[in-house]
Amino acid sequence: MTHTLRHRSRTSSKIPLLSLFCDSKLPHGPCYVFSATQLRSLHQGRPHGWQRRGEQVRLPCGSSLPLSRLLHSPLNCAFYHSCCQIPFLLPHSSAFPSLQKPLLIPHLGSFSRLPFQGKFPFLNNPRAFASVSGGDADSQVESDFEDGDVRGFNPAGSCADPDEVDRVCKVIDELFALDRNMEAVLDECGVQLSHDLVVEVLQRFRHARKPAFRFFCWAAQKPGFAHDSRTYNCMMHILGKTRQFETMVAMLEEMGEKGLLTMETFSIAIKVFASAKERKKAVGIFDLMKKYKFKVDVDAINFLVDSLGSAKLGKEAQVVFEKLKDRFTYNLQTYTVLLNGWCRVKNLLEAGRVWNEMVDKGFKPDIVAHNIMLEGLIRCKKKSDAIKLFEIMKAKGPSPNVRSYTIMIQDFCKQKMMREAGEYFDEMVDRGCQPDVVLYTCLITGFGKQRKMDMVYNLLKEMRQRGCPPDGRTFNALIKLMTSQHMPDDAMRIYKKMIQSGIKPTIHTYNMMMKSYFVTKNYEMGHAVWDEMHHKGCCPDDNSYTVFIGGLIRQGRPDEACKYLEEMMEKGMKAPQLDYNKFAADFSKTGNPVILEELAQKMNFAGKFEVSNVFANWADMMKKSVKRKEPTKSGRQFS
Repeated sequence: MTHTLRHRSRTSSKIPLLSLFCDSKLPHGPCYVFSATQLRSLHQGRPHGWQRRGEQVRLPCGSSLPLSRLLHSPLNCAFYHSCCQIPFLLPHSSAFPSLQKPLLIPHLGSFSRLPFQGKFPFLNNPRAFASVSGGDADSQVESDFEDGDVRGFNPAGSCADPDEVDRVCKVIDELFALDRNMEAVLDECGVQLSHDLVVEVLQRFRHARKPAFRFFCWAAQKPGFAHDSRTYNCMMHILGKTRQFETMVAMLEEMGEKGLLTMETFSIAIKVFASAKERKKAVGIFDLMKKYKFKVDVDAINFLVDSLGSAKLGKEAQVVFEKLKDRFTYNLQTYTVLLNGWCRVKNLLEAGRVWNEMVDKGFKPDIVAHNIMLEGLIRCKKKSDAIKLFEIMKAKGPSPNVRSYTIMIQDFCKQKMMREAGEYFDEMVDRGCQPDVVLYTCLITGFGKQRKMDMVYNLLKEMRQRGCPPDGRTFNALIKLMTSQHMPDDAMRIYKKMIQSGIKPTIHTYNMMMKSYFVTKNYEMGHAVWDEMHHKGCCPDDNSYTVFIGGLIRQGRPDEACKYLEEMMEKGMKAPQLDYNKFAADFSKTGNPVILEELAQKMNFAGKFEVSNVFANWADMMKKSVKRKEPTKSGRQFS
């Protein structure tokens, strides 16, 4: 891209270096010094003066971790390891509801005492601190439970027969919705069960809890087959995503009795409870870890604090840290995840306090911590301060990496400042930092929104030349560009290119195209996308059903909309966010009041009481309307 953007003038040299923040006499070497009063003024949106004295925020130069490890660290890596293990005592009892009875197979024998099976995975999402999308950083979905494959599932390494997987999924899909004996038909099919096959089937139905769980239970009862840790964890993922907490914890206990627990199991449970903002239950998982003789160390605590912070529970994460900090040896990673939690809720004052404490304890903030603070300033609309910090990083270290440049360039793209984005890109390349797919995708989105398609094409060409071809995120960004401009046919062409490139579309890919076709009133193609999604083995999620049902209503097909609404709820999904008054009004023109009554009962059972009342009221009005018409019709017969 350098040849594409090189003609633009460079302006980065116009930003003065902030030498007044340097103090070589501080105990940690050359540092940057930011006053806490400045951070307080940033947080409260008031003008600030650097000359005010007070507590100092010291930003030591250098990184405690080599750049290569930061860019290529494995999921289970830890930035710092404590020298000793502090016995862990849970500060309060768990708030779990009573565990339900064993779910699947009668337990045989006593549970085995499990040894420690590896380090607690600190970041189960490799992009936890480095996730960048074309959208708002605040809206970026970082949870493992939102989209994509079930964690631990690798389709490329699966030994399951694709035809056999398709055959099993077809039986489940057709018979579950019709409430027939799905299990009996599966018995007659002579399915050759394997762990790979079970995982792939669960992956197909990861958004449909009820059919997935019924298949899981059926497989557990088959002679010669027993679930392993991988299949259990896949099912735990699905239960957690749909917040079936009691069933999930009961399954965890069952895994413990069978000796199948892994650290992955506990990380799933902690992430689920943190995402649901259930702090006490997330902490309560440590009770179960101790019960089954798993090691509760600094990595486990860090994972919990990070999960709470990622769920925008910065205050709760701080509370957990304060309660437990005397019971384990914390490290740089501990303060890094605390810093991330406060920055995610846009509290720069607390972020500055955590930074102070981190430095006071002798830890040197590394490139990860600097990037978190950089993104926090951007998130709080403190662009000038972010630029100052970025310049300090270039002058004193740690040197900005591709993630640092991506943070800045993404914000320039959002503000439609593409000239500045190009300048930062050229500077990055000049400093020997190689761009990655995420950075290219940011630029493609920025130029695409301004309809500079020649730049988009040049960027795509350069990506391939640099050896980082477009991935699924890039194709989804391009499809989003087309659909946002109501150009679904162009989005479809990009989708076909995506398939030709061997890249697997996500559920988001199909949802964007389907919605765009329905909005442009091309109902035939909207239905075609729905069929294509099923043909490719992609399980529709809540949003898919919402888009499809909304399209059917716009098309004037309320009967079919009712069918899919019922199917959605039968699969254990939440009722979609629709204008139910309009839906019921459209249905009342041609529909049957009995169907609305049935929907009212199902909505009531699902806890959607307002929606249930809407359907019930419309059903009553339809009945009254029918009664008023009947005498008129009978009178005409005798006239």
